[in-house]
Amino acid sequence: MSVALLWVVTPHSEAATGNVFLVSAREGNCLVNSSRALSRDRSVPRNVVVKKGVKQKLSVSSLNAHLGNSCMRTSGLERGRKLSVLSSLVATPAKDLIMTSQQKVYEVVLKQAALVKRVGNKEDIEVKPDFVLPGSLGLLGEAYERCREVCAEYAKTFYLGTLLMTPERRKAIWAIYVWCRRTDELVDGPNASHITPTALDRWETRLEDIFIGRPFDMLDAALSDTVSKFPIDIQPFRDMIEGMRMDLQKSRYKNFDELYLYCYYVAGTVGLMSVPVMGIASESRATTESVYNAALALGIANQLTNILRDVGEDATRGRIYLPQDELAQSGLSEDDIFAGKVTDKWRHFMKKQISRARKFFDEAENGITELSSASRWPVWASLLLYRQILDEIETNDYNNFTRRAYVSKSKKILALPTAYAKSVVPPTRIPSPIVKA
Repeated sequence: MSVALLWVVTPHSEAATGNVFLVSAREGNCLVNSSRALSRDRSVPRNVVVKKGVKQKLSVSSLNAHLGNSCMRTSGLERGRKLSVLSSLVATPAKDLIMTSQQKVYEVVLKQAALVKRVGNKEDIEVKPDFVLPGSLGLLGEAYERCREVCAEYAKTFYLGTLLMTPERRKAIWAIYVWCRRTDELVDGPNASHITPTALDRWETRLEDIFIGRPFDMLDAALSDTVSKFPIDIQPFRDMIEGMRMDLQKSRYKNFDELYLYCYYVAGTVGLMSVPVMGIASESRATTESVYNAALALGIANQLTNILRDVGEDATRGRIYLPQDELAQSGLSEDDIFAGKVTDKWRHFMKKQISRARKFFDEAENGITELSSASRWPVWASLLLYRQILDEIETNDYNNFTRRAYVSKSKKILALPTAYAKSVVPPTRIPSPIVKA
């Protein structure tokens, strides 16, 4: 199922089915970011190579074919490294085996917050300037332009909000968005049936190349430049890939603890990627950890909303992203899900699930106010629009089997001034608890 791209995506109903731009670096050229030369030995598949300065428009299926081929091919991208299938979130000491998923994830939150605090976490963070070698001038700028086009195509409302951000911050957010979208497309796109765990291992190897300044194509180059300028750690990116692995291997979740970990992998991670770019307001008195925790909460809320909206669609694919123990407590079974009949039992179950999602949205609100003022509007817009999907499910009498809850265009437009009004509210001191299910 589609992941909720947290602070860099608007509701799925807005996603276009048209074309997406992909421009690869010309074979033999060398792109350089602010501190690292981009490798010359990363050639691009011939079917996507374009001449310098010329844009090539590819369909979504073409993008996925390119991603699948680049992941599944056995080339220099895989240098004998075997990356662990399990992320570092999984505790190994015996004393940690009883930790809940929320506790494990919060440990990651603390580590990411500590990284930002070491290098500076306020909105006046010094951003390193672009630097390119003679002969490749403009290619890095073109890479960011492609990222901008993809974001404008697939996340229209959020994209408008990013235009209020500083140039360096919005470029970085576009680059992160594109990487997350490409990763999601590997297992949720037209060519998902051809993606294997080995392909995801290679995609993770390619991610490591990005973080050491050896991007494979132009879109990778934009992210490589971004992570060199902001205190962004690789772990949330690895964890998102782990979420893709879960989608290949798992179609049921015993309880909310299991589902929470999945939601973190595929959506909460984006908050951890984005906070260093969004910036925390210089006047904020909140702890860095509390802001990260709020970002995590918004990702969990968005993904839970996706799950509740897409119950019927997922069922047609044999997937049930609902806590099985809670279904049983409500007197429901898998057969009831596949039958797709709205009953009083189903309404009772859905009310509890919607209430849980709203609790995470409430926690997320606390942190948005603490962000840099120029970053708040798109985040508020995302939150308000996603929360309205829950309202639409209720309006549909909890029929998420045959009716898709979506936010109308008029409601989206009305949400923008509300989001802007909320974005001008100054920071306040906030607590930093873990949200309880």
